[in-house]
Amino acid sequence: MSPSDDGIPCLWMRGGTSKAAYFLASDLPADTEARDHLLMSIMGSPDPRQIDGIGGADPLTSKVAILGPPSRADADVDYLFLQVFVEKPLVSDAQGCGNILAGVGPAAIERGLVAAQEGVTEVRIHMRNTGEIARAEVQTPGQRVRYGGDAQIDGVPGGHAPIPLMFQGIAGSMCGALLPSGSTVDVIDGITCTLIDNGMPCVILAASDMGISGTETRAELEENSALKERLEHIRLQAGPLMNLGDVTEKSVPKMTLVSPPRHGGVINTRSFIPHRCHASIGVFAAVSVATACTLRGSPAAEFAVIPEGARFAIEHPSGAAEVLLEQDAQGAVTGAGTLRTARKLFDGRVFP
Repeated sequence: MSPSDDGIPCLWMRGGTSKAAYFLASDLPADTEARDHLLMSIMGSPDPRQIDGIGGADPLTSKVAILGPPSRADADVDYLFLQVFVEKPLVSDAQGCGNILAGVGPAAIERGLVAAQEGVTEVRIHMRNTGEIARAEVQTPGQRVRYGGDAQIDGVPGGHAPIPLMFQGIAGSMCGALLPSGSTVDVIDGITCTLIDNGMPCVILAASDMGISGTETRAELEENSALKERLEHIRLQAGPLMNLGDVTEKSVPKMTLVSPPRHGGVINTRSFIPHRCHASIGVFAAVSVATACTLRGSPAAEFAVIPEGARFAIEHPSGAAEVLLEQDAQGAVTGAGTLRTARKLFDGRVFP
């Protein structure tokens, strides 16, 4: 009898605007191939409905977080993010996920990896996908995680306890440099692009250059097969320029279409992740977009309405993501943060 026949301990949590299964590394196979096969079975992939698993038939609800003791002295917990593709037999660690990151602090406390303090517990998270450290503040009155509260983020109904996340040193997290091609602007297939990585590798281009307004709904963009084919053609060429190599089977870079803000934010976005349109925008993608807005001559800077303060509202199909940028005297981005929320949905055992 396989150990998985008795089920595997699992926390199912919403983190930001996504959902994931949170596991302890010790509860999963050490062998990568065996682990990925197990996770695909748990999620029900490959299948467009993921009918035989717990995945929600959407990239935003087919995610996994693996937690373990810290492998660095400056961290409290290790976090590996895995994207389980819905319709492909593929599990990718080629990117991090800032939304699922929001649930790591609470999950680490729930699983006993981090001791809860009275009031607020700071959790230093080693993001193994990129090698960087994030700091999360988790509300823990009575030394228990509190999920309820008044903080609201667009794309999630209701209010929840705030989880501030701060990042430093994320420039070039996967590509080796903020601008891996060495240029603020590159031209691919005649389209002006910014290839940028400030926590998430993104190709940023003007929606108007792709023949759309950038205000279309997610459903409208999902049905635009010609647009998606053009974006993929550009993405495949951008991969080598971003030091990512052949990205055919990778979930990065993300393709982000920008246009003028419509609701008082800094800029409007439609993000592909990479083949389906995001219902909102990923945390690190929002940081990369906000950073691009500060780069003179970039497609993002062309449309951006730069705020007087440090808060950058990045508009997306279901609202706006708030990014906090720290800049030096020359305007270069030196640090970034965001406010997310998370909620424990169930704690039990899952069966592959």
